[in-house]
Amino acid sequence: MIRWFLGILGMVYFRWPGAILGFIIGNIIDNMNAGKIYPGRGGSFGRPTRQNIPAEFELKLLALASVVIKADGKVEQSELDFVRRYFVQAYGKERANTTFRLFNEEIKKSGVSGSAIALELKRVLTYETRLQVLHFLFSVANADGLVSESEVTQLENIARAFSINLQDFGSIKAMFFDNPDRAYEILEVPKTASVSDIKKAYRTMVKKYHPDKLQDMDEAYRKGAEEKFRAVQQAYERIQKERGF
Repeated sequence: MIRWFLGILGMVYFRWPGAILGFIIGNIIDNMNAGKIYPGRGGSFGRPTRQNIPAEFELKLLALASVVIKADGKVEQSELDFVRRYFVQAYGKERANTTFRLFNEEIKKSGVSGSAIALELKRVLTYETRLQVLHFLFSVANADGLVSESEVTQLENIARAFSINLQDFGSIKAMFFDNPDRAYEILEVPKTASVSDIKKAYRTMVKKYHPDKLQDMDEAYRKGAEEKFRAVQQAYERIQKERGF
C-alpha cells in the first residue's frame, strides 16, 4: 500500500517526522483510491471516481503548497524541493513531472487563491483529511526552517476555508513553533492556568490521545494521535520543570 511505501521513504529522507507525514499522505491517496475519504456527491468534482480524483487532488494539493510557499514574497528552494520530493515519492517521477507541468500551465499563470482552492477541497474531503492536509502545508512552510508570519496568515486563511476550528489549528501550529508558550498551547491551556487546571488538562489530553484507546481508528489517524500523545507528555514535563511541581 502507498501509505507504507511513503512512510518508509519518509523515514529514510526525513526520519520520524517524514515517516509520519509520508504515512499520512499515502493514507490520503489509498483512501481516495478506495473511495473512503469522500462523503459522496457534491462540489465541483461531482461524484468522485478512481480515475479522475487522484489527478485533481494532486493538482489542488500542489496549488495550496505553492500558495503557502509564495506567501512571504519569496520562493525558497528548500520548500520547492520538499514538495517535489514528496510528489515524486508519492506518484513516481514521470507522473509527478506531468502534474507539475499541468500546474504551471493551468494555475501558476494567474493569481491563486488558497481560500478558493480550500473551499473546493472542503466539499469532497472529510474534516480529518483536511486536518492532515493542513499539517502537510505547515510542514511545507517549515521546510526552510522557519514558518513566517505571512505563511501563518495564509495557513489561517486556508484553515478558515477548511472550517477547521481554532483549537485544532492552534494545536497543529504549536508543533512547528518552539516558543515559551508552546507547551501550554499543546495542552490547550493559557500560560496563566493554575497547576490544578494544568493537571486537569493533561489528564483530559492523555485520555483523549492514549494509544490504548485508539486501536479502532484508521492507522494514519492513530499515528497522528500517537505523535500528539508524545507531544502532550513532553509539554507537560516541560511545564512541570518550569513550575516546579
